[in-house]
Amino acid sequence: MLVVTRKTDESVIIADNIEITVLEIGKDKVKIGINAPKEVKVIRSELKDARQTNEQAAHASGSAIAELLKQHRQEEN
Repeated sequence: MLVVTRKTDESVIIADNIEITVLEIGKDKVKIGINAPKEVKVIRSELKDARQTNEQAAHASGSAIAELLKQHRQEEN
């Protein structure tokens, strides 16, 4: 991990086409701006974690439904 120190209105450039700028520094928050091409997906890490959790839950639910259907069909026969 690269760690850098920036002040308000200072930036970091990533791969020549992504710029991260410190917009505001508060007591316990830092507001940043991200300028990136439209094809670069930028999401907050907690949303990525939540999406992975939801996908895992959906997969588990799908598996549980399939198992219930299987049991139901066996009971019918």
